[in-house]
Amino acid sequence: MTGFRFVGNGKGETGKVPTLRQLLDDGKVHVLDGAMGTMLYSKGFFLNVCYDELNLKQPKLVQEVHEAYVRAGAEILETNTFGANPAKLASYGLAAETERINQAAAELARKAAAGRASVVGAIGPLGLRIEPFGPTSREEAFAFFQRQAKGLLAGGVDGFILETFSDVDELHEGLRAVRSLSDLPVIAQMTIGDDGLTHYGTAPEIFTKQLAEWGADVIGVNCSVGPAGVLEAVEKMVKVTDRPISAVPNAGLPKDVGDRKIYLASPEYMASYARRMIEAGARIVGGCCGTTPEHIKKIRDYVASVVPRHQPVVVSRDVVAAPAGVEAVPLAERSRFGTKLARRELVTSVEIVPPKGVDPAPMFAQCRALKAAGVDAVNVPDGPRAQSRMGALLSSVIIEREVGIETVTHYSCRDRNLLGMLSDVLGASAAGLRNILIITGDPPKMGPYPDATAVFDIDAIGLTNLVYRLNHGLDPGGNPIGKPTQFAIGVGVNPAATDLDRELSRFAWKVDAGADFAVTQPVFDIAQLESFLNRVEQFHIPIVAGIWPLLSLRNAEFLANEVPGVSVPDTVLARMRKASDGGKDSALAEGVKIAREMFALVKRDVQGIQVSAPFGKVEVALEVFK
Repeated sequence: MTGFRFVGNGKGETGKVPTLRQLLDDGKVHVLDGAMGTMLYSKGFFLNVCYDELNLKQPKLVQEVHEAYVRAGAEILETNTFGANPAKLASYGLAAETERINQAAAELARKAAAGRASVVGAIGPLGLRIEPFGPTSREEAFAFFQRQAKGLLAGGVDGFILETFSDVDELHEGLRAVRSLSDLPVIAQMTIGDDGLTHYGTAPEIFTKQLAEWGADVIGVNCSVGPAGVLEAVEKMVKVTDRPISAVPNAGLPKDVGDRKIYLASPEYMASYARRMIEAGARIVGGCCGTTPEHIKKIRDYVASVVPRHQPVVVSRDVVAAPAGVEAVPLAERSRFGTKLARRELVTSVEIVPPKGVDPAPMFAQCRALKAAGVDAVNVPDGPRAQSRMGALLSSVIIEREVGIETVTHYSCRDRNLLGMLSDVLGASAAGLRNILIITGDPPKMGPYPDATAVFDIDAIGLTNLVYRLNHGLDPGGNPIGKPTQFAIGVGVNPAATDLDRELSRFAWKVDAGADFAVTQPVFDIAQLESFLNRVEQFHIPIVAGIWPLLSLRNAEFLANEVPGVSVPDTVLARMRKASDGGKDSALAEGVKIAREMFALVKRDVQGIQVSAPFGKVEVALEVFK
């Protein structure tokens, strides 16, 4: 693979707020604002009022709503112009004011953004059926949309968002109208019903391909049936396009409460679905009807915990060269673990979670049992599932010192800035650690400390490249450091990823950044692993398969439903369900049997095995090796 780079650090080159084009180009996830209508409705403006006219009659009120979303963390503001086209404005006698209303709306949003957010011009459907389903011609629709776009451009928008369309042909006319006047980026969003189709019966896969062909810069779904329905659409859309995907659901379905419609999905619920949408591949997330600044704040908090604040330039391993007089240490000479990897011998390791307190004695006892059994290394996780434990680096140092078994130290990017990471890695090298498994890290929101925040300067790809350069005697700025570090560099990979193409793309970047080996998530489906191995064979990198001996049916169901990235097949759940009828010991025996079967099947095709010791039960992990 050739060299690549992530561009952008959240600011434009001059330090001003980035344009929409820059946001789309930086490879990161970004947050759209929430509902304007919901906020205006809550302030006493009922549905018989022309909300678009408020840009002229109540500009301060509209600006205050925009400002509330900026404070909540929205990076992209939509103008208050969803219905500001001549066809809809005509019903209020305002068609002649089309350009003026749209220009005023754009100016208000820009003023509210105050250099902290990008502004996009919102264009909704005409409220008319166009040919062949209605009397309005395509050219008439084009002219209506063009007038609205002219006003928005006069007000200074950074781009456009065409949203809540049911008829893909009508959206096409809106896109054509914008393109006739501007080359600014366009977000094109359809809306779907309970059946997952548009009102006109078009499936997400179909309209995604059409909109990409017509030149939309971002393709998405908004409004619709709430977060669950939008998530299902996103999962289909990412498979048929490489364009960025936007996901902007309602706050659930509205409920009639008295004489008002109330959206009941909480900010926390919306944020939890934003996480799943991002994991599915969405690049822009936000809220539609029923969402408020509080919803957007929760979504933004989550995005901040999973997306690095900036991505450094990542230099391909092919072009990294040690300075004069310095030689990188070959993998076979870095550690005993690295030696076996280099020789293509099977390596074995067991994952031991550090203690929650300060007493390392139980951890030492576990590690001594592993050493006596001939296990090659101990894997030491770093704050798994965002829980606070004894630090992985120091745990690894004292394990190697007190027990004399090598460690594979997990290192999470989530909790450190770039300078902190550099300091940690250099210190770990000086302390004698030689094997590192670099992971991005679970977001703090999934742990028991929901108010915790992430520092998160760079992700696993960036840190892999940083350590690779340290192994060649260079710091992140390309400056010599003297004697190089000598880490065997591992990365994580998930054969059961929902979007496997995206996972493999990131894996390719990790390999290009400098990875020496990869460790998979726990594997329970041999066919799934074999398919994955066939696809990564081209990278010529050792794969260590993760194996988890199930303790009980509850343990299996927990992994299947609550641990991101782990897939437990129905056949395995059925076996554990049947075994659990015989009691706790029967279920444990079946869980170990399943793990042994996986070990026997996968060890022919992989370079190593990492067995988890669930709840610190080393004896269970060792049973898998027998």
